[in-house]
Amino acid sequence: MKYPITPPPELLKQWEEVWFNGRYSRLNFDELIPEAFQAGADQELEACCAELESIPSPLGIPFGKMAGNALRAARRPKPPSLKEQALAGLMKLEVDEPGYEGTYETIRRALEQLDD
Repeated sequence: MKYPITPPPELLKQWEEVWFNGRYSRLNFDELIPEAFQAGADQELEACCAELESIPSPLGIPFGKMAGNALRAARRPKPPSLKEQALAGLMKLEVDEPGYEGTYETIRRALEQLDD
């Protein structure tokens, strides 16, 4: 029986190659199971987003697309960029080490000019 959410053949082939090349022990596949669950969860998320995105848009408002994007962002948040991490660290430094306002402002302006 084929279930609606199954790993694609390419992913199964990749796992098989990794398995037989010795990355995973034949007796202990604790590392493989999380990958399988993640693949299934990713497929389910994309199916849910596709279902939301198929909702007709009332009055031209792309509700379904917005809802799909919001669900995807909530379930798979992106880690902060290096720039965002540096700016957050700078804010902490400003609180912990006052007295260097001019230096902090120069660093902040330089960081804000960088691409994410």
